[in-house]
Amino acid sequence: MSDTPKLHTAFSPHGIEASSMAIIDAEVPEPRPFTGHRWNVVRRLIHTSADFEMLDLVRFSPGAVRSGVAALSAGCAIVTDTEMARMGIPMRRMTPLGCSVACLMNDPDVMAQAKATGHTRARMAVDTAVARLQPAIFVIGNAPTALLRLMEHIDAGAIRPALVVGMPVGFVNAAESKALLAQRTDVPFITIAGRKGGSPLAAACVNALADIALAAAGE
Repeated sequence: MSDTPKLHTAFSPHGIEASSMAIIDAEVPEPRPFTGHRWNVVRRLIHTSADFEMLDLVRFSPGAVRSGVAALSAGCAIVTDTEMARMGIPMRRMTPLGCSVACLMNDPDVMAQAKATGHTRARMAVDTAVARLQPAIFVIGNAPTALLRLMEHIDAGAIRPALVVGMPVGFVNAAESKALLAQRTDVPFITIAGRKGGSPLAAACVNALADIALAAAGE
């Protein structure tokens, strides 16, 4: 039948990913709105979401990719706002770089502080991460309260991250918190304008940067 879908023949994980990236490259011909390593990041976000609106929504601060790759290459600490994001950043990428990935949402101190104060665990997890870990990269894909609290710590001079991956998803303060991040000139960031985002996209962003760092280390 003429309307029978034509299946691709690449079924290995590497083959599927390579074919997916080739399709994205073909559907976004040059000149592209992003080039170089920025395109590597945006292409990974499109691959993760199958959403070509990423071309219009992704925002980079000047030097964000360079700062993130440098931090990863130096074996930095990374903190995520969800277990999903933490699990989405595989140690097969992080271990060769000497990086650690933590999520403090289920930390007993965080849960106790959230209960005592009435604040969200996401907010309390940022407080604990700043006090305990001083991570170089914050990965926020779910909680606007985490992103807003992180910016308060930055304003207070308590921390100066090498990169903020700010991609909370949703309808309450998600777009607004990311708009505030996008206005900053004092911290490197990668964000997604509007309501879209999520833990898979935030993790994918870090994975793209890690691949760049790993490729550079192998040169």
